[in-house]
Amino acid sequence: MHLAQIRELVNSTADPAYAVDAVGAIIALNPEAAALFGLKPEQTNGLRCWELSKGADARGPFCSAQCAVRGAAQRRRRLRNFDLLVNSKACARWYNVSILALRENASASPCAVHILRDVDIRKQLEDLMRVFVIRSTGLPRDEAAKLLATTRAPARAVNLTRQELAILRLLAKGSGTRAIAQQLHISPVTVNNHIQHILTKLDVHTRLAAIRRAEHAGLLH
Repeated sequence: MHLAQIRELVNSTADPAYAVDAVGAIIALNPEAAALFGLKPEQTNGLRCWELSKGADARGPFCSAQCAVRGAAQRRRRLRNFDLLVNSKACARWYNVSILALRENASASPCAVHILRDVDIRKQLEDLMRVFVIRSTGLPRDEAAKLLATTRAPARAVNLTRQELAILRLLAKGSGTRAIAQQLHISPVTVNNHIQHILTKLDVHTRLAAIRRAEHAGLLH
């Protein structure tokens, strides 16, 4: 598609919508999205998508330069819609986000069109239900969350290799570097290199944070 066609598509919906290129730069923004973020379309020149949305999921900050969504679009993987806490200039509200991967004629990489639908009231009701389930059943918070599963930010879209997944699952079981190396018949240095790749792909800084994000995304099942 030509850039003009992508902009026409973004402007064809009454929901807030915007498109980003392979490096996350905003290339199209409809009036509803501009109003949501308190910007004029010309103010987005050079702006990256994570700077625009400052998005978070139920576990904390999600949008970043190491974007799972953009990475999936580059690999032409289809993504389900997901819930994202968008931090605009006016306030923070929950939106359900749908992603369309489109190839712009002049580029070898697809762009990602984001379409946002306001679900803030639904998320507030879910939070109330979660508190009710915890108090009435005595279930741990994580177990209650499973009963009230929602559309989560797609960390599942992160392209972990089989070896990285195997290491991540062993980490979740409490295995240390040397134990993992012995089980997988690789050196401790190789294990640590894989762990650094995992942290980068999941956009976290510690092993514990990687395990929590992977659990939340269903990567450990």
